[in-house]
Amino acid sequence: MKRKLLLLLLLTGFTQIAMAQLFSKERLSNLENFDKQTFSWGYFLGFNSYDFKFKYNQDFGDNQPTDIQVGKQAGFNVGLIGDLRINDYLNLRLEPGLFYNQRNLIFPGFEEERDYLREAKAAYIHIPLLLKVSTKRINNFKPFIMGGLATAINLSSNANNPDDNRQGEFRMKKNPMFYELGFGIDFYLYYFKFTPSIRGVFAMTNELVHDNDPNSPWTLNIDSMKSRAIFVNFTFQ
Repeated sequence: MKRKLLLLLLLTGFTQIAMAQLFSKERLSNLENFDKQTFSWGYFLGFNSYDFKFKYNQDFGDNQPTDIQVGKQAGFNVGLIGDLRINDYLNLRLEPGLFYNQRNLIFPGFEEERDYLREAKAAYIHIPLLLKVSTKRINNFKPFIMGGLATAINLSSNANNPDDNRQGEFRMKKNPMFYELGFGIDFYLYYFKFTPSIRGVFAMTNELVHDNDPNSPWTLNIDSMKSRAIFVNFTFQ
């Protein structure tokens, strides 16, 4: 609920600033030649919220709940930006960064915390290649949408650990793949360009490493486990 409220406040703030720019009588343009550069560079800071989407092998019905509950926590993002100008409306962007997050999984059917609670920690080196599609610049702002594909390296992966959930180790694969969709607004300030953006990120590959025992009560019924996330980034160029 708090995350949804924060996102709503951010969207409201972006809209108010954009409308103020649109209807302002001010016509002085900051950084007039910024978008004429073939290459530009920058960095971003932000926060994230990761979740899991589970696909189960079978449904036992309401009398025997099998859904795994995910306790989400806010994480942080930091990274670099490389931007290639294609034309006035299209840019190709590479945004490698470090994305840290933790999710707490609660497995049904267990009574003791040491059995039903697992921590899924992730420190992703996230490397997306994105196509940015912008509108025409209006005064000192320019809205855009973006989308693309990403690969990642999970530095916290324990896929090769011989221990599994029997020993309290929840294992995840090291190299997931994602697709991403988002939007934002470029604000041209006096000295730099500031860009808030919101992006949805969806895994295309299964990240779960099944337990050694094929009949493990933790992973037997899981067909696939894929991350999904919301990124809120603040970019400086």
